[in-house]
Amino acid sequence: MMNIMSECNIALIVSEILNGKVLVFPTETSYGLGCDATNQESVDRIFKIKGRTDDKPLLVVVDSIESAKKYLHWNESLEKLSQKFWPGPLTVVGEYIGGNLAKGVVGANNTIAVRVSAYPLIQSITQKIQRPLVATSANIAGEPSLFNSAEIVKVFENKNNQPDIVLNYGVLPGSVPTTLVSIVDNKIKILRQGKIIVYE
Repeated sequence: MMNIMSECNIALIVSEILNGKVLVFPTETSYGLGCDATNQESVDRIFKIKGRTDDKPLLVVVDSIESAKKYLHWNESLEKLSQKFWPGPLTVVGEYIGGNLAKGVVGANNTIAVRVSAYPLIQSITQKIQRPLVATSANIAGEPSLFNSAEIVKVFENKNNQPDIVLNYGVLPGSVPTTLVSIVDNKIKILRQGKIIVYE
């Protein structure tokens, strides 16, 4: 049974995430589906909720560049991009240097996708949970992104696997996706040009 929350109680949301709950929240692009990225059971549930295959890792959001450095192999290219575009709609796929992240977040080639979000709600959550937050689109795998909380409730209300909490922010304005780049061995590769333009 999904809990639809129209009032944003950050303390309660943080507590629920740390207790392993999976929630739907607004982002700078569409509604996202997330959980504590260090909680294996919660990450496994997101794959089931989305019907997503195991070979597609989930991206994570952290609260700062300093936090990103705890998980990513840092290099000159990453430093330049992060200083220019973080916080902001840029997701970086880089080499994972270790930590306590769940399987499903770390790719088979030992990479992770990380973003430092500029969206105030996500900033507040990540600052308070003090660990990476899974942030994937709140839709069934292969279906379009969702911008309306009422549609999200309809999509999941009769499913066996559901999010625990839906933060109801109504209809989001909608936006192009985040830009996605790979930075491995100090080389920039554009995987998806999105809201910001990055050059290789």
